[in-house]
Parts: sequence; structure tokens; C-alpha cells
Amino acid sequence: MALLGLESGIWRFPEGWVAGCIAGMSKTAFLFAGQGAQSVGMGKDLAEAFPAARALFDEANRVLGYDLASICFQGPESVLTQTENAQPGIYLVSWVALRLLQERLPSLQADATAGLSLGEFTALAAAGAMSFEEGLQITRLRGRFMQEACDATRGGMAAVIGLDEGPCREVCEATGVTLANLNCPGQIVISGPADRIPAAVDAAKARGAKKAIPLPVAGAYHSPLMASAQPRLAEALSRVRFQAPRVPVISNVTALPHGSPETIPPVLIDQVTSSVRWEASMRHLLAQGFTRFIELGPGTALNGFLRRIDKSAQAFNVCDGASLEATVQALAGTP
Repeated sequence: MALLGLESGIWRFPEGWVAGCIAGMSKTAFLFAGQGAQSVGMGKDLAEAFPAARALFDEANRVLGYDLASICFQGPESVLTQTENAQPGIYLVSWVALRLLQERLPSLQADATAGLSLGEFTALAAAGAMSFEEGLQITRLRGRFMQEACDATRGGMAAVIGLDEGPCREVCEATGVTLANLNCPGQIVISGPADRIPAAVDAAKARGAKKAIPLPVAGAYHSPLMASAQPRLAEALSRVRFQAPRVPVISNVTALPHGSPETIPPVLIDQVTSSVRWEASMRHLLAQGFTRFIELGPGTALNGFLRRIDKSAQAFNVCDGASLEATVQALAGTP
């Protein structure tokens, strides 16, 4: 199912797509993890059990010129959590999970893809907008540029639990911080200068937040403090040969599908300093009739967000051998 593009401001989908929706066809979205999902050992059991997975880890090492696989499998955690390792590592493990699921269930196809921040790059590769190799290289560079932006500034982040977007936005405006992640009802992440985060935490609690907790992060992701990474990312993206996605890929910035290939890089550049509109992205897919969501890659945070957004949605995940087997068994024979 190919997304044909944007003409005169109107999305045009393949012939028969709308008819399929009307007929009640089950629609599946593949979801991809973002930074923070990494853990030492991720992907190891998949590489040990499946030759196809081992081959992908070996290919990644060749493309990057260093042993990313060993960092994923063995750490140490201090090395894995470095942004320039965590981002390609999560991308790689997510790609392995995708390929193994497709190998086991060849008839299973995504009708759309989406990814949280870093995961948007995996979502684009999964939809054919760029190659696996290009995605691996660009996520490595993106991680490096973002780490350098963190090192050049003094930023922080905090999770705000149990406060709606409106009051949280007012807290941000009053304290000089930014809405970084709008993950799901009752969970928002704020970002900004480290010396302003304590005041923002106190203000959020005063406005009725159940919890407001500073996060152990390297910097102020998805805030203006990341702006220095954008020109270098733009230059790197100019070397990627973007293609029209085969299926809609939801943008974190707009919570709507990406458009033509030439419009993809500017949105990815904006994403570095913009809010991640994850809840709105999922609500867009739900409104389009999506009922089945498969999270691919380390962790299960995206399924947790989905349950808070719509408990009726079917949620599956593949992060290791056990979850792969469980998802295959659950999906085998379903339309």
C-alpha cells in the first residue's frame, strides 16, 4: 500500500485503501522505540538463536566500522547509554525485531509506521523511505550531534505525571522550559535549562501534578538547546537518498503522515527541537481505523502509552525471543 503523496494539500492514498477501511479490514501499525529504551544485552538472544539476526548485527558492524553488536550485548552500560551508541543500537535491534517477525509471518504487512523520536528513523526505513544502511549511519551521526549539543549546554528534563497539556504548557511558559514529549494522557516530559527544571517541577506540583520527577539524562532533548545539532544533521540528511514511503509514516512534529521525499529532511531537522506529539500520532492512527499495533525493538514503553490512550487497541511487541514467539503465535492466522 503506497502513499502517493500530497497534492494541493490533500492526502491521496492508493486505490482501494478507503474501500478496505470501510469494509472493516484490520489495519496494522508498526511502532519503533526511541532513546531510553536501551539496555545491556538487547538483541543478544535473537543473535544467538537466529542466523538472520546475527547476519544483521555483523552487517551493522561492517557499515559503521566498529563493534556496535558487542556494545548492545555486553555494554558496559556507560558506553551503551552514550547517545551516539544508544541511537544506532536501538535502531539496529528494532530492525532485527522487524526482520525476524517478517521472516516468521511473511504475510504480515504494516499499513503505517511510527516511531518515537529516534524511532521515526526506523519507521522511515521500515516503510522504504531510506535503506537500512542509511538509517544506521544517520542515527549514529544524529546521536553524535545531539551529544555534542548536550555537552555545549547545560540542560535537563523532567517527567510530569497526572497533569493535562494545558496546565503543563502554562508551567513551561512561566518557568522558561519546553514541552518535550506528549506521550499519553497524564504523562508529559518537559525539557530546558538545567537551572530552570527545579522551578518547573515545583510549579507542576503546585498546579496539581501527581508527580514531577527530574530525569537522569545528558541534556535537554527536544528543546531549543538542541539547535546546534540541526545544521550538521541537515548536512548529513542531504546525503540520504529518500524515497516515497510505501505506507504512511507518522511524523513526530505534525502527528500526520510525511509527504514527498524532499519534505522528509526538513521535518526530521525540526524534530530535534520540537515536541514529540506521540499521543496525537496514535490518535491519528486510531481515527484512521488502526486496531493493531506492534512495537518492535527494546522495551515496551510504547505499548504502555497506547494502553493509556485507547485500552481497546490490540498491542503486541517483539524485543527478544520470548516476545517474538508470543507475538507470532498470537498473530498466526489473523487477517
